[in-house]
Formats: sequence, C-alpha cells, structure tokens
Amino acid sequence: MTPPDWAGTLAERGAGALLPTYARYPIEVASGRGCRLVDSAGREYLDLVAGIAVNALGHAHPAIAEAIRSAAGGVLHVSNLYWTEPMVRLAERLASASGMEKAFFCNSGAEAVEAALKLARRARPGRPKLVAFERSFHGRTLGALSVTAQPKYQGPFAPLVPGVEVVPYGDAGAAAAAIDGSTSAVVVEVVQGEGGVRPAPSGFLAALRGACDAAGALLIVDEVQTGVGRTGTFYAYQGEGIVPDIVATAKGLGGGVAIGAILARGDAAAGFGPGDHGSTFGGNLLAAAVANAVLDVVLADGFLESVKRKGERLGAGLRAIVSRCPAAAAARGRGLMWGLVLDGVKAGDLVLRLHDRGVLTVPAGPDVLRLVPPLTISDAEIVDALSRIDAALEM
Repeated sequence: MTPPDWAGTLAERGAGALLPTYARYPIEVASGRGCRLVDSAGREYLDLVAGIAVNALGHAHPAIAEAIRSAAGGVLHVSNLYWTEPMVRLAERLASASGMEKAFFCNSGAEAVEAALKLARRARPGRPKLVAFERSFHGRTLGALSVTAQPKYQGPFAPLVPGVEVVPYGDAGAAAAAIDGSTSAVVVEVVQGEGGVRPAPSGFLAALRGACDAAGALLIVDEVQTGVGRTGTFYAYQGEGIVPDIVATAKGLGGGVAIGAILARGDAAAGFGPGDHGSTFGGNLLAAAVANAVLDVVLADGFLESVKRKGERLGAGLRAIVSRCPAAAAARGRGLMWGLVLDGVKAGDLVLRLHDRGVLTVPAGPDVLRLVPPLTISDAEIVDALSRIDAALEM
C-alpha cells in the first residue's frame, strides 16, 4: 500500500482545527474491510471496537455499500414534512422485531435518550422524578447527562436537570423504594457499557418492571449499545422476559451511518402530539435505507443464533485467560459484548499493548477492557484475538 499524501499529518492538523474533546490514539485510519482496519502506514488491525459497538456488520459490508449507493442516486433528505417509504418501513420492522408499537427517529443515542425523557414527561405529567442507576451512561447532552450517574461526566456541567434519584445498579429493593407516585420513569441499561460491562443481575429487570407497574411509572430501557443483536437477541431486554414502555436505540442500527430512535408502546406511544418533539435529519432516506439493510442481515434466519454462539466462544476464551493469568480477574458479558476485568493492569495500558499486537480495543472504566467486535466476526478471528490478548497480558 502506498501511504496517502496526508499520512503522518493528522494529529498536528487536528490539533489546530478541532476542539480537544477526545484523547485520540496515534492511529490514522485509512481503510477497512470486515473486522479489519488499515492505518496510513499500511498496518492492519483486528477491530474489536467496531466504532464503539456501531459497525455491527463490520467495515465495507456489501449490503450497506449497496444501500448507500442506491440512496445516493435518489433523494437523500426531504425533512419530516412529508412521508417517505424507507422510514415507514423501518418503523414497522422495528416495532415487529421489538414488541413495541411506534417509533420516533433521530440521529444518535443521546438524542434518543433525550426524546425518551421528554416522552416520559409528556406521558406522565406532574411527575417530576426520574430514577437512574450508579455507573450508568446515557449520553452527554444535558438531559441524558443528568441520568448518567458518573461524577466524572456530570461534575463539570452542573447544575443538571433536577429531579433525578440515583440508586445502586442491581439493587431491586433500593429501586423499588425510590419508584413512587412522583416518578415519571426509570432509565436503565440491560448491560452497563461505560460502567464496566456489567450485566443486570438475574431478575433485576423483572423487579423494575413490577415496581414501575405498581407506581404507574414508565420503564425506559437504554439499548443504545446493547441493541440490534449485540447480546444475541434483537434487543437485550428480550432475553430478560420483560417489555419496557420506551426503548432508546442507535449505534448498531445504522451500521456506521448516524441514526437513533425511540420505540414506545401503550399510553407512552400516545404521549407525543404534533410539535412536541422533532429532528431535522431524523429518519432521513439515507439513514433509513441503511438501517433497513442492517435489519435485512441481522433479522435473517440464523444470524442472532450465530451471535450467541460466537459470544459463547469469546466468553469461554476470556474465562480461560482469567483461569491462568493473574492480571485478569474476571470476564463478564453477553453475546458479543464482553468486559475483561483486570487486576494490577490499567485498561488504558492494555489497550496500548494490544495496539502493538495489531488489535483495537477500548476501556470501560479504569480496570475493564471492553470487547465489542462486529457481529460478523469469524470464529478464526475470535481465536486470533484471544491469543493476542493473552500474549499482551503476559508482559
């Protein structure tokens, strides 16, 4: 590969042109295919980040490429003043696959959470309280940040939206005590992502459902990172035996193209009327066409079963590393969303070691290595990834 003419220049140019909101690694991405990325020097990496659980079908997937090509030759955007078939079809398919009833489209996970919070206020007027959980992450916009119960994210931007009560994640008793007649909604992740890849304890989601029903509160499930097949079911709550009132979804839904949505059912689905909420680009023809292409793959016979099977292989491999490596304390996760809990090694340091071995990963807090590869990762690539992680921990 001949290096592009910009090779080696992006960090310096970016420092002069971009606000410093990210601590980027010194890797200049030039191309990619499947579960592999190539940098500007021609070095190949096994991508276990997938755009932070966004590139569900990997890079340059033919279904996504064809959807983009087809959309580019037609109308890309007309606003939500008019009906478009790809958006309506996507809403119908999401409702069918999720057990929900109606959709609203936006552009990101944070926007989806904002919409969910507004919908809860509209559907439960006069109830100012929201219940959220310690170590949660729901986004960086002001409303989403207010239910993101991590001081490092919230502290610099106080005061936040009032009325949020925070309880320990997984503590059904504390949650039930907090959910009362003043609660409009409970906001929860089935697996906490940024909070350390922490799956909900068995029965916790069902207990929240029961407490919400008893108090007349809405249950909002944040599936931004766990949704669209990531955990082996289309949405993670479908493996918990419960149905929420509102679902926030994004990331993998667009396979790399920006899209977010909320799905709602029952009286929550009737909470918004004309003018209550909006999004200029939400559900535009390009995003909807690509999301439909993603669903074509993810909802095809056998695909979700393959995610479960590959997730079991990845989890078993990580647990084997834990059994023999003192620096690995535990492995936890579901489907193709795993966290390797470290002992005596900082997650950020291990990420850098893995760069040297041609593997891209991401931390989930200071002591957890997060693995969220494309759902299309092969068995051979899983074995390869485990071998490289094992070698990096042996240093």
